[in-house]
Amino acid sequence: MARPPPLGELPPGYTPPARSAAPQILAGSLQAPLWLRAYFQGLLFSLGCGIQRHCGKVLFLGLLAFGALALGLRVAIIETDLEQLWVEAGSRVSQELQYTKEKLGEEAAYTSQMLIQTPRQEGENVLTPEALGLHLQAAVTASKVQVSLYGKSWDLNKICYKSGVPLIENGMIERMIEKLFPCVILTPLDCFWEGAKLQGGSAYLPGRPDIQWTNLDPEQLLEELGPFASLEGFRELLDKAQVGQAYVGRPCLHPDDLHCPSSAPNHHSRQAPNVAQELSGGCHGFSHKFMHWQEELLLGGMARDPQGQLLRAEALQSTFLLMSPRQLYEHFRGDYQTHDIGWSEEQAGTVLQAWQRRFVQLAQEALPGNASQQIHAFSSTTLDDILHAFSEVSAARVVGGYLLMLAYACVTMLRWDCAQSQGAVGLAGVLLVALAVASGLGLCALLGIAFNAATTQERTGECLQRTGTSVALTSINNMVAFFMAALVPIPALRAFSLQAAVVVGCNFAAVMLVFPAVLSLDLHRRHCQRLDVLCCFSSPCSARVIQILPQELGDRTVPVGIAHLTATVQAFAHCEASSQHVVTILPPQAHLVPPPSDPLASELFSPGGSTRDLLGQEEGTRQKAACKSLPCARWNLAHFARSQFAPLLLQSHTKAMVLVLSGALLGLSLYGSTLVQDGLALTDVVPRGTKEHAFLSAQLRYFSLYEVALVTQGGFDYAHSQRALFDLHQRFSSLKAVLPPPATQAPRTWLHYYRNWLQGIQAAFDQDWASGRITHHSYRNGSEDGALAYKLLIQTGDAQEPLDFSQLTTRKLVDKDGLIPPELFYVGLTVWVSSDPLGLAASQANFYPPPPEWLHDKYDTTGENLRIPAAQPLEFAQFPFLLHGLQKTADFVETIEGARAACAEAGQAGVRAYPSGSPFLFWEQYLGLRRCFLLAVCILLVCTFLVCALLLLNPWAASLIVLVLAVMTVELFGIMGFLGIKLSAIPVVILVASVGIGVEFTVHVALGFLTSQGSRNLRAARALEHTLAPVTDGAVSTLLGLLMLAGSNFDFIVRYFFVVLTVLTLLGLLHGLVLLPVLLSILGPPPEVVQMYKESPEVLSPPAAQGGGLRWGVAPTLPQSFARVTTSMTVALRPPPLPGAYVHPASEEPTWSPAATPAASGSSNLSSRGPCPAT
Repeated sequence: MARPPPLGELPPGYTPPARSAAPQILAGSLQAPLWLRAYFQGLLFSLGCGIQRHCGKVLFLGLLAFGALALGLRVAIIETDLEQLWVEAGSRVSQELQYTKEKLGEEAAYTSQMLIQTPRQEGENVLTPEALGLHLQAAVTASKVQVSLYGKSWDLNKICYKSGVPLIENGMIERMIEKLFPCVILTPLDCFWEGAKLQGGSAYLPGRPDIQWTNLDPEQLLEELGPFASLEGFRELLDKAQVGQAYVGRPCLHPDDLHCPSSAPNHHSRQAPNVAQELSGGCHGFSHKFMHWQEELLLGGMARDPQGQLLRAEALQSTFLLMSPRQLYEHFRGDYQTHDIGWSEEQAGTVLQAWQRRFVQLAQEALPGNASQQIHAFSSTTLDDILHAFSEVSAARVVGGYLLMLAYACVTMLRWDCAQSQGAVGLAGVLLVALAVASGLGLCALLGIAFNAATTQERTGECLQRTGTSVALTSINNMVAFFMAALVPIPALRAFSLQAAVVVGCNFAAVMLVFPAVLSLDLHRRHCQRLDVLCCFSSPCSARVIQILPQELGDRTVPVGIAHLTATVQAFAHCEASSQHVVTILPPQAHLVPPPSDPLASELFSPGGSTRDLLGQEEGTRQKAACKSLPCARWNLAHFARSQFAPLLLQSHTKAMVLVLSGALLGLSLYGSTLVQDGLALTDVVPRGTKEHAFLSAQLRYFSLYEVALVTQGGFDYAHSQRALFDLHQRFSSLKAVLPPPATQAPRTWLHYYRNWLQGIQAAFDQDWASGRITHHSYRNGSEDGALAYKLLIQTGDAQEPLDFSQLTTRKLVDKDGLIPPELFYVGLTVWVSSDPLGLAASQANFYPPPPEWLHDKYDTTGENLRIPAAQPLEFAQFPFLLHGLQKTADFVETIEGARAACAEAGQAGVRAYPSGSPFLFWEQYLGLRRCFLLAVCILLVCTFLVCALLLLNPWAASLIVLVLAVMTVELFGIMGFLGIKLSAIPVVILVASVGIGVEFTVHVALGFLTSQGSRNLRAARALEHTLAPVTDGAVSTLLGLLMLAGSNFDFIVRYFFVVLTVLTLLGLLHGLVLLPVLLSILGPPPEVVQMYKESPEVLSPPAAQGGGLRWGVAPTLPQSFARVTTSMTVALRPPPLPGAYVHPASEEPTWSPAATPAASGSSNLSSRGPCPAT
């Protein structure tokens, strides 16, 4: 057997075919679209030829470039900061956050660690001594947590948040207070003496046992220390704070406890307390005045009698407050305990995280498994760990998804003919996509986009020429889709959308540049008859290719200008016994017969939808494998579409049924869209069945409380705006979601605390003045508060004349309207901050700039001590509030709107304010989320129309595509409602991206319809024949990739990604392969090209079928010289032979010159082109 000529050689004497003078008639005014598309396809053809000539270089450089970009993943940053993920840069909330950080720093004042106790038996009452005892057991276990880091031991007393530690001049008392001052722990145990067991501080005095809160009586201690130190100021401080006997004066939960103090009310009676009665109205910390824990902070699922008396509850909660990393760093900076470890803020954060993780672990293990109660523990570190786990990439699932796609691609490209099989092409394609995705993400990393936590030789040119338009169209639409999704004003989703757009661009570059080089190399393998995948070995089924030349057709006239016209013959393949070569035997020319029953005879090459079809169409007409395949192997999706699917779908009654069912689905989806609720709770993100999910579920059910603040900014005069500040507080307090204070306590802000303190010292001054202990010239005999009032009353606020003693009796620190004189406002603020630390801590004012420190000494009567420095004008202060009853997103939105309205009203009075807190941080997006969603979808649909209309140059077809895409989006949105998927930023991005993804299912069909000839029904059938396989392959590979998401531990990923994207893929298949062909067969635009015989002005189009259906078979009105092409062995009336094909000469047949037959391009190949220049 002679060796085949090298790839790229042309047979001797070959001349390119001449252009036909009038091969086709352009329909109507479609010349411009065809010309432009022909020009674009010409560019793609030239690109493909260039890639073919340098396929090795292109492949090497492409892989090198993509590999270099993929290295950018090494610098990728996974963002888990909630503020950075959910707050739009430059938005109102972002500006407010930035202002807060500028004034207060990056961190909150404290972090919360919570214990929630619920009964194992649903609905059981927890207000019993036994249930409180179990809560005590868990809380004590958690409070005794210690971690060893950096050679030091860290316990709760070292790292907890302590509110309002007073400054005492007496060194011994100051050290004792520092060790004893209690941590802020909000717990129902504070109603009982057992609450002291959670406080770990202790102090030592000679002759006394260790002083702890379980045995500390502050009143008795001050009496014992009175003879040794001047503690009058400290005593007044404790009296103002209403400390009293602290914990030893409270009832014992278990009076039989040997350590129950004798001062406990039930110590002698030994009767267990009435837990519901003791907890009614809430509990207090060591200070009754400044540390009041409301019922809603401690109890959940409460039930009351008609008189409002607490009867029962279903949950208990204790909250431990820890310092922030910066506070912990500042607290121990320069301390002897940390001077040898290089103490830093990072180390402080590590200590807190380690303690929090240990806290959660021990608290959850504190109760035995058979206990009647269960403990749920949570910390801020737990939330961070969840976000990190959510953001981590599962290598196993990624690899598994690609392995499934590799297997599918390999199987679908395999053939029985070993040499003609293209399994390696499928493998290379999937691996190239993986590399393109990695390079796209690497490019995003290099661009600083954070991560969060989705063909050949002439035929190479011809492949790009035929598929380049649809590939470009779908890729451009996808990129536009994701760029439009970036309009959603949420950083996490904007970053995702930009990354997806970049990845689509990289995939587009890989498909248009690198993959054709792979196909070119595969063509060389096939030409050399080597095995698939194992290309180093020759195929055992190497075929002898016979060039079949046309026979003399007698007196028949061969029509001129028919593109790719072939005649069907009956050929017999005989396998020689001596070898595996095929000898094809042709019958006499009289046996040339039309095809018996090919329902969709492919007279023209329509746009191929897959590489497999493109590489097989022409080659299948010229080459046949010697080894026979099984009959079932001849079946494929194209055959199914041609012989079964299209004839059934395009019947009149089937069309009517499709339209009716589509309308019903659309109507049902419109109803489902009304069921979609806004929101994304943490319980949706955390994996179900975990301890974290159990805690969040219990918290959402029983303790839906949120700490918020009303922040007042600078830019206005606080001293002259007191009335407006009080009005703002009143307006905010009237919001439905704001937790009202107990009936016995008025709402308190720093301005209330400040005013009440001034009224208190004014009353003390008036009493001392009336008794003569304070005069114009002396205040030493008066009380501490009277002396403070004396110093404030003589202040003028004038730097030149700061003091005026005549004002002692002519002015008041607070006027009759309850306002502080403006000239005293900032001077008095300095005194209040320095003299009332517990009141300042309770107010949570967080002043900036902080007022200067000033120490009062009643016995220092020098002029310097009388001059009080005024605080600087305030630029930041806040009023704290508690929000409750916020279960649905609508509740949050209502609260946010009310708070914003209150701030806007205050702004009209000159007060600049804004609300702050997690509800305003994470739920603000829902104020305009639906508007952004509708805007993005509308813009995207318009852009899709413009892109399709521009590339197809057919607004009619573009309108039908956009209509189908809009229907898909509405139906996906409605199905989300039925599935209970809430609308948040993530579903919004998927919905917006669904428009671009849907283009993959529709554009190929529409383009195939436009470039086909015949009636609407026949063109729709041809479009289905050529696109069913590639569209189905794409959908199946997508579903295989999504299958890995189904096994995720995060229910959120399963529901919001796997389910939604799976539904989207199925909807795409349904609309692209069913609804759109039906619409095109009814409302489709006219064909772009109508093919005619040169001798006849008649347009060759199949006659309309009777009854409105398709009529299959050969049209009786066709000229006798016209023969249809089928997928059987064919005889080409228009060679040239494929470059590289081996021509076996037949001596008895006349030599046929390719130049003798003019050729015309098919409807999708508008310009006749020869092969690429040989290299």
